[in-house]
Amino acid sequence: MLNTTAWNRFRYSAYAPLYDVMVARALRRPRRIALGQIDWEPGMRVLLVGAGTGLDLPFLPRELEIHLTDLTPAMLKRANARAERYQRDVNCQVMDASALAFTDEHFDVVIMHLILAVMPYPERGLSEAYRVLKSGGQLCVLDKFQPDHQQTGSVRRAANIVTSLIATDITRQATPLLQQAGFYIRHDEPVLMNGLFRALIAGK
Repeated sequence: MLNTTAWNRFRYSAYAPLYDVMVARALRRPRRIALGQIDWEPGMRVLLVGAGTGLDLPFLPRELEIHLTDLTPAMLKRANARAERYQRDVNCQVMDASALAFTDEHFDVVIMHLILAVMPYPERGLSEAYRVLKSGGQLCVLDKFQPDHQQTGSVRRAANIVTSLIATDITRQATPLLQQAGFYIRHDEPVLMNGLFRALIAGK
């Protein structure tokens, strides 16, 4: 099975120099929509899980305590450089999303953009997000999902063999994953490619 933590670290280390070129412009509007749905307050403690090169940073309000984690040091190096460029004070740590080194109920907001469709076991990442999120906190998700009511057809399964090897699983469903972890969905909005990409806000 190629969809493993080691494989993800390897391929995203290779993708890091080109990542912004590949995804920054295409996902600028979806990121803005997703982050704009959060009920922001000054002083919030915010965690970006699988933060990549920090492409979410320009859309975050000021006066937040921001923590970025990613599996890949090469990605976080670029995220830290972006934070300096935008004059944002952030804490960057290499970390596996399925084993977060934070205490329970530590964050007001957890952001998981483009990671649930990549993780070998997304339910573990969501379980950790739930654990570190305060009661009443907000989870912001942006990713590629199969419609909740739709079974995976043969064409999609065949396409998923290729997409999973290159980057992402396209057969995962948002609602079952989030509800299984204990979240309730407050908002769910299609944002790109006829609903393949969805932005969701969930509460704890």
